[in-house]
Amino acid sequence: MSAKPLKKLALKFGYDFTFRKLPQHALRNRQIKLPRDVEPEFAEIFARVGDYTMTTPDCVYALFNATRHIVGLGIEGEFVECGVWKGGSAMTIALTLKHLGVTDRRIRLYDTFAGMTKPDPIDVRQRDGSDTIARWEMQQKGDHNEWAYAPLDEVRRNMAATGYPAEMIDYVEGKVEDTIPDRAPEEIALLRLDTDWYQSTYHELVHLYPRLTAGGFLIIDDYGAYEGARQATDRYFDEHGGRPFLHRIDTAARIAVKAG
Repeated sequence: MSAKPLKKLALKFGYDFTFRKLPQHALRNRQIKLPRDVEPEFAEIFARVGDYTMTTPDCVYALFNATRHIVGLGIEGEFVECGVWKGGSAMTIALTLKHLGVTDRRIRLYDTFAGMTKPDPIDVRQRDGSDTIARWEMQQKGDHNEWAYAPLDEVRRNMAATGYPAEMIDYVEGKVEDTIPDRAPEEIALLRLDTDWYQSTYHELVHLYPRLTAGGFLIIDDYGAYEGARQATDRYFDEHGGRPFLHRIDTAARIAVKAG
C-alpha cells in the first residue's frame, strides 16, 4: 500500500501517519475541507495551526480577518489573548501579521500554563448541563490539571515556529485574577477571551474591555459553550452599558466590534 492511502486509512481511525493518536479536535480539523472561497493564505495558515487549537475553522478565519482589518485600518493597541492552550489562536495572529509584513505589533498572552482553573457551579456546559467541576477534579494532577494543559515551554516553541519576533510576544503566567490589571496594556486592538469560566471572564471584561480601542475586536470564545462565560458577559454589559452586537461565529464563539 502506498503512503497516501495508508495515511488516509490511519486518519480514518484517529491516527496520523506515524500512528500517534490524534486529539479529537486535531482529527476534526484535519478532516474538514475549508470552503472554496477562503483565501489561499488562510488555508496555509490553518494548515499550520489546526493541531494547536480546539476552535473551529470558522473561529480561526474570524481571527484571521479581524487581524487583517486591524492592520488595514491602523487600529492601535496590542493583540491580547486570555486562555492560550497550545497557542493556535496566537499563532494565527502572528502568522497573519507576518503575511501582512507586520512584525512590530505586540502579542500578549495570559494563561496559567498549568491547565484549567477550578470551575464554579455556574460553569456548566450549555449543551447538556454537564458538571464541569467533576471533570476538573478527575483531571487534577498535583501541580497542574490535564484539562487544556499546555506548559509554557511548549507554547513558546509553537510560537517560535511562526517566526514572529520573540521580543514582541509577552507571556503572562498565572490566573488572570492575579495578573490583571497589573500586567495589562494601556491599549488593546483585539481582545480574545477563552478562559471559559464566569469569574475569569467577568474579571477580564472589567479590566480589559475599557482598554479596547474603538473599532477593535472582542472575541468571547465560549459564550455559546459555557453558561459562566455567557452570564459573565451579559452581566458586564448590563452593568456598564455599551453592549456591542455579538455576532455568532459558531455554536460557541461570538465576535463584536467596539463602537467609537
